[in-house]
Amino acid sequence: MTDVLRQHAEDAFAGELAALAAQDDRPRPERWKLSPWAVATYLLGGELADGTRITPKYIGPRRVVEVAVTTLATDRALLLLGVPGTAKTWVSEHLAAAISGDSTLLVQGTAGTPEEAVRYGWNYAQLLTRGPSRDALVPSPLMRAMADGKLARIEELTRIPADVQDSLITVLSEKTLPVPELGTETQAVRGFNVIATANDRDRGVNELSSALRRRFNTVVLPLPASLEEEVDIVTRRVDQLGRSLELPELPGGAEEIRRVVTVFRELRAGITVDGRTKVKTPSGTLSTAEAISVVTNGLALAAHFGDGVLRAGDVTAGILGAVVRDPVADGAVWREYVEGVVRERDGWKDFYRAAREEVR
Repeated sequence: MTDVLRQHAEDAFAGELAALAAQDDRPRPERWKLSPWAVATYLLGGELADGTRITPKYIGPRRVVEVAVTTLATDRALLLLGVPGTAKTWVSEHLAAAISGDSTLLVQGTAGTPEEAVRYGWNYAQLLTRGPSRDALVPSPLMRAMADGKLARIEELTRIPADVQDSLITVLSEKTLPVPELGTETQAVRGFNVIATANDRDRGVNELSSALRRRFNTVVLPLPASLEEEVDIVTRRVDQLGRSLELPELPGGAEEIRRVVTVFRELRAGITVDGRTKVKTPSGTLSTAEAISVVTNGLALAAHFGDGVLRAGDVTAGILGAVVRDPVADGAVWREYVEGVVRERDGWKDFYRAAREEVR
């Protein structure tokens, strides 16, 4: 379907996946759609022998991707850990798309996630009519992944209650999911594994038990290492989102993206990019994902209510919303940054005026 707001990765990049599969002559683990080398190429981008360009899905250390991919080829599950906005969900989805051809076997972790979401549930109409049976059983995404030899995804693992987390231990260690009500079990077939994500700012919410943590190989996704790297990430994702939302390409985009990323990096690090001035940090995370959202919203403002050029005034409102979570403390941080840093920066007079207008 081409009219959906956001396609699954395996649909949005079907052409690239098909091109990789056609030219991939390296060994593939059982039920993998691509070899580990081709999966890494799909995520990191490159050019195939026939000239086909594979677009980067993740911009970051190559070794991080290689370790993540090889982990999934073993009997250990993969835990992607990082601060908000480091592309954990994005990487998880694309790994599942490249390896299994299906990124939809997903458990969304929340404080209210029940055990049934991880194990299985019941169709209560059939259960009351016929009693426990295979027809009455409703398999979880994890259970379906085990039966089909695919990857299951668990988002925000540390937000799931501890007793529900522990139901994963048997699945990950014994590769089986007992169904005592039927006196049977679902055994995982080759190709099955689990990718979980966790926000390392959530430590202490529902810490993983040592028994469960041992079943995972933890890979930390770092923040973008440099300004140029983060600008590249934001530019690519804004371009993709803009096309899906049918927003026109607007002049001024490159300059404003660099400004947004610069502001986010300085407030996040507590120091200006030239290393000369220390600044206070706000309470928010100011992630790369938030920078993408700010710029995309700015594009929409410029296209629908502006003059067709992305300007400072189109992004400052979004920056203010991202920075000022606490009106008192964060508001003071933002005002001090605007007056102490932005005001004195060459070529930023329009940004300074727009920022001043937003805080009045």
